[in-house]
Amino acid sequence: MKSVNIRLTTMTDHVKNFVSLVNRYPYDMDLRSGRYVVDAKSILGIFSIDLSHPIRMDIYSDDCDDLLKALEGYLVQDEETKA
Repeated sequence: MKSVNIRLTTMTDHVKNFVSLVNRYPYDMDLRSGRYVVDAKSILGIFSIDLSHPIRMDIYSDDCDDLLKALEGYLVQDEETKA
């Protein structure tokens, strides 16, 4: 399993593009915001969590470098998550 921090905005197109991107990959993925966990491939689930802060994304695969490369525009650096 790999975990990364991502940032999504509340703009519908931004979330829609993210969901479209992750649905291209066969991996199971969850988004964690506080104590809430939602399926990363669910647009309704994503809109049910707090998007004002970075979100932890858990990818249930150790061989997902292709997905991580595709997610570059959504990834946040460690300094951003501490703010």
